[in-house]
Amino acid sequence: MAPNGRNTIAFTEVDELNNPASTLIYSELQSGQSVKDGLRNEIRGRVDIAHVPGASTPWSMKSIQNLLADVFLPAGYPHSVSEDYVPYQIFDSLQAFSSSIAGLLSSRAVLQGVGVGNADASPTSALLLHILQDTSGRIATILFAHRVGTALEPECKMYRFAADIFNDLAMVLDCLSPMIPAGVSRVTVLSAAGVLRALCGVAGGSSKASLSAHFAKWGNLAEVNAKDSSQETVISLVGMLVGSLVVSHITSFTATWLTLLALLTLHLSLNYTAVRSVQMTTLNRQRANIVFSSMLSSDPDFALLASVQLADQQNYAEPVERNQEDLQIPSPAQVSRRERIFDASGTLKWYLHSLKEGEGERHTMPEILGKCRIGVSPREFLSSPSSISTSSGSLRTSIPIAALTSLFDDEDYILIFTPMILGTNPKPTAKILLKQHATPKTHLKAWMHALLAARLLTRSCSPSAQATQDGKKRDDESSTETGTVLSTLERTLSFLNETSRFKRYIGALGDKGWEVDVEGGGVSALETRVGTRVVVS
Repeated sequence: MAPNGRNTIAFTEVDELNNPASTLIYSELQSGQSVKDGLRNEIRGRVDIAHVPGASTPWSMKSIQNLLADVFLPAGYPHSVSEDYVPYQIFDSLQAFSSSIAGLLSSRAVLQGVGVGNADASPTSALLLHILQDTSGRIATILFAHRVGTALEPECKMYRFAADIFNDLAMVLDCLSPMIPAGVSRVTVLSAAGVLRALCGVAGGSSKASLSAHFAKWGNLAEVNAKDSSQETVISLVGMLVGSLVVSHITSFTATWLTLLALLTLHLSLNYTAVRSVQMTTLNRQRANIVFSSMLSSDPDFALLASVQLADQQNYAEPVERNQEDLQIPSPAQVSRRERIFDASGTLKWYLHSLKEGEGERHTMPEILGKCRIGVSPREFLSSPSSISTSSGSLRTSIPIAALTSLFDDEDYILIFTPMILGTNPKPTAKILLKQHATPKTHLKAWMHALLAARLLTRSCSPSAQATQDGKKRDDESSTETGTVLSTLERTLSFLNETSRFKRYIGALGDKGWEVDVEGGGVSALETRVGTRVVVS
């Protein structure tokens, strides 16, 4: 009961972030109490709107800011999106602005190329040219999507930047078209520009969808995409207004090209900065190399394993189950500063870096250990440089298949290195055959196994290691090298399985912010081509 004999109930309206927007207070009138309009007992209560401290008044600066945020930012911002959303959107908007102006210059050149302002130009020829451009672009879209469709999500940062490179090259070709003699040459140039724009559409649209899925944290993927479209619309409108002034004042050949090149340089620089600011939390091939090499290097048992490999021993001390907090695992933010936008796909690289208080990160150039192909076909897996095809269609191979299948009997993958003869400067190729029930977690373990084994093989076959074995002349070098590879595969697999080491690695990755769902099998982006699965019996 309220002090004046009233029962009061307060309704506080809050937004998505639980910030109070308004408060309504309901007061119940006592029985028989009169009201100003003369009614008795029919109205039993009154609702009062209480002032909320900090609330903005209509048309105040804060209210305008809130309105703009509601229109152009996802609901619940900034908690509904990832931390790298704002840096990316800022640079992405700036690059879209410069691209809009450059697009007007290229459009003017295209119109000149098709004969606008020329009395001898034929509308029919311009229409046929448009049809040819559109046809070539559609065909390129189908072929490009078929070729790289699987790699668009794992390598979304690379293809997002590549899309703008395609678009800028198309603008350059458009501006060159008026200088090309009319006929087949000009048609070829304009058709090539149409193809590049088609590639830009596939790469840009698909990669932006993956980036939006990364930014969305509240299951608000559709809204993030919608608000991104709203931002691009406004930026494009402003760019067209500014570009109309630029186009009207810049008409000479030299000024047009200088302005175009400056805008394209600014466009690519801003786009590169935008892509670099994204902190992806999935492990593709490059990020897996960075994270796994750092994590393995920080495990004391790995140093013992490597020293044993160099000493050519068969056993080493029993490992101790250590706390996963002792592992040095780079965060997604640290990896984003280390990874390259364009990186050789399928390369096994060993990254070395150390973290020191007050000094930040110290990076060195990665060591290239070899290559790795995951999800290969059985025929590719069984083939080797020494394989011989017979006239009957069978394949003679020197790969110890029986030993490999026995070694990986309890795993959902089989790993082999070719060539088996490593030599003094080995750069072997790891081939991973995935079994029928392989999961993304299997992909991660197979890639880590390949990286770990490649590291030990290169160390055991390095010049310093070979120098200790110069006095040992082997009669059957091929058999010895094959045995070395099998022994390394067996030893590294035991290393990952001992004391549930790989499971602890996965748990530590999840605690660091990487998208690795142990119960669900893991989340990875290691396959950039549609791979095959096999049933081994």
